[in-house]
Amino acid sequence: MSSDRKLRVATVITRFNGGAGQVALNGMLALPDGDYERAIVTGGVGIDSRASGGGREPVLHGDAAVANAAAGDLTPRAHGAGMEIVQVGPLVPQISPRDDLAALRTLETVLRDGRFDVVHTHSAKGGVIGRVAAARAGVPRIVHTWHGFPFNEFQSWARRRAYIGLERVAAKRTDAFLAIGSETVTTALRLGLTTPERVRLSWPAVDVAAYAAAPGSRAQARRRLDLPLGVKVVGSVGRLTFQKGPEIFAKAIARLPDDVFGLWVGGGPMAGELERLTERLGIGGRMRWLGHRDDVAGVLPAFDAMAMASRWEGLPCVLVEAIGAGIPLVATAVPSNQDLVLAGETGMLVRPEDPAGLAAAIAALLDDPVAAARMAARARDRVGDWFSPAHLGTVLDETYRGSSRRP
Repeated sequence: MSSDRKLRVATVITRFNGGAGQVALNGMLALPDGDYERAIVTGGVGIDSRASGGGREPVLHGDAAVANAAAGDLTPRAHGAGMEIVQVGPLVPQISPRDDLAALRTLETVLRDGRFDVVHTHSAKGGVIGRVAAARAGVPRIVHTWHGFPFNEFQSWARRRAYIGLERVAAKRTDAFLAIGSETVTTALRLGLTTPERVRLSWPAVDVAAYAAAPGSRAQARRRLDLPLGVKVVGSVGRLTFQKGPEIFAKAIARLPDDVFGLWVGGGPMAGELERLTERLGIGGRMRWLGHRDDVAGVLPAFDAMAMASRWEGLPCVLVEAIGAGIPLVATAVPSNQDLVLAGETGMLVRPEDPAGLAAAIAALLDDPVAAARMAARARDRVGDWFSPAHLGTVLDETYRGSSRRP
């Protein structure tokens, strides 16, 4: 592609929220000024898995799409930054053959009519349907970011094989890949989803400075959350889904002393189930499900430790955010957490689905604040410019303007 003209780029993502949505937005915002026309093409389901309030219109554009955005959606920010917004109602995260076929047809029309030079897809559903639609629409360059994979060891063999097959179908229609985390690259190459020259390691794009704890922010955050004086606080941030293991987090909190409070920031489909579990565990007074919040940077300083109970991941943005805030980390030993959490050096790693092990690691940090602070400082030293939105902007610019390598 010529490097001297403005390119039209469409980002396709099923849910424009959460970590993947924030990475996609940060990357688009960081593209060189004046070199790109940017569009966001997203579905109509919010971070809580509920559809947006205006019904399921096939396509909404601009102000109408923003007005119909679901809870936690980032489209208002993208629209305010001058990006085109397109909401495709049938593009939903759940497997739904009728919706999926409608989403494919609608996306193909949207991408063809938009005359885009580059389509960049994110997320599992948006990644597969978006790439097939872009290829059918004749888009010259198709890029995909793997934030992790939809297949994992906790699925049946048949489901895992089906998901890998879909990724292979979409990969044949992809010119270049970005992979969040080193293990994501390794898995993609091992399964033959890409070739070495078409994949590039990428990192969560986080403005780390925005999460640096200011003097007095700890006390302020605890007052805002109405926490009792003198308690120890263990927090986590993520959607309330099976992947994130919130029930494992709650069971770990139940094993800790009564002066340890658990906080979870994020909403999702397991909310009601988790409230009932909290009561059964007898920790209703010290386990709080805070739901979706837009002030995560203001909440993080309340934590004495961050504990991630995920069953699988790519490399979550929240780890980088917690590191920026100086919060000691406990995370499950799943790809690609080990890129940031080096066991005993920058945090602690535990087995997934192990509430007792998670509780023991949390207790070790809480009982030895000197060691915990040392790990947090080392983690902060490890997060460099590669994790900045500016670096991602450079990576995207180089990737979008690269030569076509589609097989």
